[in-house]
Amino acid sequence: MSTWPETLQLGPIREWPGTLTRDRRAAPFRSALTATLKLLDREIYELADTRSQQTSAELLVAMQPGMFRLDGRPRADARAEHPGVVFSMDTRHGRLSYPCDTFTTWQDNLRAIALALEALRKVDRYGVTRRGEQYRGFLALEGTAATASFATADDALAFLKSVTGVYTNTVTAAAYLRGAQRRAHPDTGGDPATFHRVSLAETKLREAGRL
Repeated sequence: MSTWPETLQLGPIREWPGTLTRDRRAAPFRSALTATLKLLDREIYELADTRSQQTSAELLVAMQPGMFRLDGRPRADARAEHPGVVFSMDTRHGRLSYPCDTFTTWQDNLRAIALALEALRKVDRYGVTRRGEQYRGFLALEGTAATASFATADDALAFLKSVTGVYTNTVTAAAYLRGAQRRAHPDTGGDPATFHRVSLAETKLREAGRL
């Protein structure tokens, strides 16, 4: 039975950050999920900001919300829609984010992330890096962190209007959302940061009962 780290929160992926890999391959390693989770738990501990008593590690898997148990862990019969996973956490170097869909199973992609974290940490052993330079390429977008949500549903709707370029009271919020999603989606040439804001706008509108 797999033992999930208590420091790790799980959830479903809403939208993949970018374009999914088409030509996935078998992983060059074989390991049980239990061993991967043990390794990941150690790397979370090593990366955690020692000034804080808590960590904010998060793993997103391409499973429907109903595939998670009440404690937030995947059900035994849970199946992923695609093998991509995204691991993120706040660290002493800033918030880091690691998406991976290189291999054919989500368990192997999670293993790849855990091994990558271990390899990056080992760079420090040789005194080449002093300020975590090896992590900079994985820093989460500052714009994403700075714009966590919308204050009101009206603000969210105004943003969707600005993305679509249509300003009228005869168009429903749902129609604005669909139009903004099409325009901002990275797969159609949109900007990932804008698409993230569209998702935040959707959340605010749903919370307000406008969708």
